[in-house]
Amino acid sequence: MSQYSTSPPALPNRRTGKGRTLLGICLFFSVGLNFLLCGVSGCTILPSTTSFDDEPLTEKYLFGEKRARDKIAVIRIEGPIMELTATYVFKQIEQAAKDEHVKAIVLRVDSPGGTVTASDAIHEQLLRLRDGKLTKIKANPKPIIASFGPLAASGGYYVAMPAQTIFAERTTLTGSIGVYASLPNASELSDKIGFKMELIKAGGIKASGSPFHEMTPAERQPWQDMVDHSYDLFLSVVEAGRPNLTKAKLQHEEISRKEALQYDNKGNVQLNWWGQKVTTTVVRYRADGGTFTADEAKKFGLVDQIGTLEDAATAIATQVGLTSYQVVDYPRPFSFLQSLFGMKVQAPPLPDLSKSLTPRIWYLCPSADLSGMIAAGY
Repeated sequence: MSQYSTSPPALPNRRTGKGRTLLGICLFFSVGLNFLLCGVSGCTILPSTTSFDDEPLTEKYLFGEKRARDKIAVIRIEGPIMELTATYVFKQIEQAAKDEHVKAIVLRVDSPGGTVTASDAIHEQLLRLRDGKLTKIKANPKPIIASFGPLAASGGYYVAMPAQTIFAERTTLTGSIGVYASLPNASELSDKIGFKMELIKAGGIKASGSPFHEMTPAERQPWQDMVDHSYDLFLSVVEAGRPNLTKAKLQHEEISRKEALQYDNKGNVQLNWWGQKVTTTVVRYRADGGTFTADEAKKFGLVDQIGTLEDAATAIATQVGLTSYQVVDYPRPFSFLQSLFGMKVQAPPLPDLSKSLTPRIWYLCPSADLSGMIAAGY
């Protein structure tokens, strides 16, 4: 008897065929949906970058008496402050201004700062909100108190100057009153690889800031003038918001003097001929561009109180005479797909390097220049 079966092959099961067809359809739609949600470049958790148009933001209850008519609105400024991201801040300001039940504002700041232009625009709009002078919006003045999160530095400090009082959490880093311009310089690399850019110009300093040659003193001076102008504006804004901190105090009043160790390029402590550690005297000023801890900031008059967002809300409620109120904010809206599926999922846009490398003048805290350049590219 043969070991191989001679029986005819089994006919395909119709139910199995239908099941495979259904499975194929499901897989097709699953792949399509994943492609739509995630895009070619993959998924990430990011806030929506959709425009705000004329649709109002959704109001979210945070704490307080939920049924109270009177409200304290939290306006959030988070992340690098750029011209594009400022749109969301303006929308929050507009919504709080139009709501007659909003009696006061808590400005919640968690930002390393950003561009000079965006920081100043937000500052001006907050002044108008505080004083009831917003363009095309008839609204009563709304007192502002500031609440600093983990980081409220440089432009993040600048935008808080319309606040009558500033609260900082005990772990907050703040200050960084200063300005800089960061211009790429690839001239040495160009020399090493034998590449150069021929510049044909009209105007003696037209090529100022070009990454393909070393700056001349004449080319550097206009940039220094712009930085100095922005720095003086920063000092003026702080002085207007906190009159006890005059420009002279900010720039020239010594607030600390310490002996600090000197290190070489490899991070090793430098020693003198006798094997002793080399030190240098470090003097700090309020407007030296560096950050301060919350305790230091309070000591030097940069903030008023150490406390949480809730503490700030309680303080502004007392200031305006509210006994029954709720605290609300206006979360950033998500895209249609995010709302439909209840997920904060969005395909990351590709960065625009032309925007990232465009020369700018920054109100950014130390070491945050890379985050600013990345934010500029989106």
